Amino acid sequence: MLQLCRRRLLASLCLLTCAAAARAQREGIPPATAPPVLPPTAGYSYPQHQTLTYTVDWRVFTAGRVQFQLDQQGGLARVQATADTVGATNMIYQVIDRFQSTFNPQTNCSGGFTKQTQEGRRKIQSELVFTPGAGAPPTRPAGALGTQALTERNLIKGTSKQQQGQIPACSIDSLSGIFYVGSQNLQIGQDLHLPLADAMRTVGVTVKVEAREEVKTPAGTFNTIRVQPTADAGVVKNRGTITIWYTDDPRHIPVQIRAKLFWGTLTFHLQSQETR
Repeated sequence: MLQLCRRRLLASLCLLTCAAAARAQREGIPPATAPPVLPPTAGYSYPQHQTLTYTVDWRVFTAGRVQFQLDQQGGLARVQATADTVGATNMIYQVIDRFQSTFNPQTNCSGGFTKQTQEGRRKIQSELVFTPGAGAPPTRPAGALGTQALTERNLIKGTSKQQQGQIPACSIDSLSGIFYVGSQNLQIGQDLHLPLADAMRTVGVTVKVEAREEVKTPAGTFNTIRVQPTADAGVVKNRGTITIWYTDDPRHIPVQIRAKLFWGTLTFHLQSQETR
């Protein structure tokens, strides 16, 4: 069930987490009507050489571990993520997933998303490449379109498939979306709107900035801002809630993520943060 949650987590959050590429429903929204992607707020900069490690609790035991590594290279920001089951969960259903996102840290436009999933006997390698439309923010005309090209390989069967579709000229992928929210000015009572490009369609995501709370994790106690992303389409629509707690400081580090779905609750607790 861990891999099922991870897919739904990312799908909803467009964001989130740690792992797994989301499957949006067949509807989605027309790319030309998608909300714009906003650049980081003034003074914000994405971390470099940072590793965030989380424990994943399901019911009464620790079911897995998720890790994000953030770097910048050649003018692009890169997020690498791993999601692994641990302990008794490996005996039930082993999950070893690897993900990577690249995006422009000045505009927040994603350049692509790759994943390699090993879930039980299933091994899939996917690469999603985004090509932006003409022009560049903020002069790019409203409604400008780009393309996404998906290549998916089944490493067990030796088969592959390719797909291509339209997306907004500037989009966010399932992994970078977690950190996109942190780059914004989070004001209690306000909503953020963003376009998530995934699975050959565009999903509109609304992030509600709800309240300030104190959160205790293995990495320490943090003053946080609680947000709740909701997807206008996707596998998590009307099937549960996802909540993320970001530090209430200029860094906006995600220190806790909780997914309440119809079959149970998964909670991601920040275990450690390291800067190389």
